[in-house]
Amino acid sequence: MSKTTVALLFGGKSTEHEISIISARSIARTINSEHYRIIPFYITRDGQWYAGGLAGEILELDLSSLMRSRSREEAEKLLERKTLDSGQKPFDFNFTGMGVDVAFIVLHGSYGEDGRIQGFLDTVGIPYTGCGVAASAVAMDKALTKLCAADAGVATAPSITLVAQDYEASAESIHELIVRKFDFPVFVKPASLGSSVGISKVHLAGDLRNALQTAFGLDRKVLVEAAVSGREIEVAVLGNDRPVASVPGEIQPGSDFYDFQDKYIHNSAKTFIPARLPDKLLEEVRLSAITVYKALGCRGMSRVDFFVNEATGSIVLNEINTIPGFTDISMYPQLFEASGITFSGLIDKLLLCAMETTQLT
Repeated sequence: MSKTTVALLFGGKSTEHEISIISARSIARTINSEHYRIIPFYITRDGQWYAGGLAGEILELDLSSLMRSRSREEAEKLLERKTLDSGQKPFDFNFTGMGVDVAFIVLHGSYGEDGRIQGFLDTVGIPYTGCGVAASAVAMDKALTKLCAADAGVATAPSITLVAQDYEASAESIHELIVRKFDFPVFVKPASLGSSVGISKVHLAGDLRNALQTAFGLDRKVLVEAAVSGREIEVAVLGNDRPVASVPGEIQPGSDFYDFQDKYIHNSAKTFIPARLPDKLLEEVRLSAITVYKALGCRGMSRVDFFVNEATGSIVLNEINTIPGFTDISMYPQLFEASGITFSGLIDKLLLCAMETTQLT
């Protein structure tokens, strides 16, 4: 039986560049080599593509250990040196000549999770893992996600959406609006970034300015959101027309909230699979995850995150990630492992979902 050729796309122009590499490394090491032939495609921070040689070398780097033992800056410098020293020319996008059957997208955040790479692959006729253009773009925008979820009957935290132009014109009046509208603490979030990049938990009104400036430094659209009391619950969803939800898992942050440092550097958060909730509430969370997934038009995969208050039974959507992490500590593969699907089996199912979409369009 001939092997299916998989283009593994990783790296990218987002702030989650290193996490993408770590995820891709896990996939490359786990994929069934008897059924699949991988061609790695490394995308640098400035958008250059490299196929084969350098991309394969990047996949061999243990960035996870480097980031934990030294720093993210050291990892970034190492990647720059590797790229310069390789002497390799960037890829010229000739997918057809390389015989690629399907693309596995492991590009977290901007330019990978927001519909742009999906639109490119649709244009060149290559099926790919995960959501299509529209669902990717909507899910990447936290404000639009909240609108779709609320329309489907899933609760979201009270929030306001700010745009940079308005904030620059009237910062003080916006600060006053936030103080009137919310009790503290509040969360300040860039609307379209993942891995909790740029998110601040603000306990005092005097700290709003710094938090908003940080968020606006990363995105022209920002959410200010009420802090919701409850356990942080995550559900992995898999499939196209008939999606299935995993057993829910629980994150117990090691710091004030589950931020980038907690997720990928300090690794101080605790996870519980299944989540420490009554069976009835666990099932309600699973159904809510499917509802959000369908409401946004997702396909392939997503991880849907909630705040769940056991005392009141409330289930509040936090966010949805259409290209969740695939690192050794990532919840998406762990949740399906606990639901009876191995990492290797999960990769198989995601690729099958991707190739199935060519029959649906």
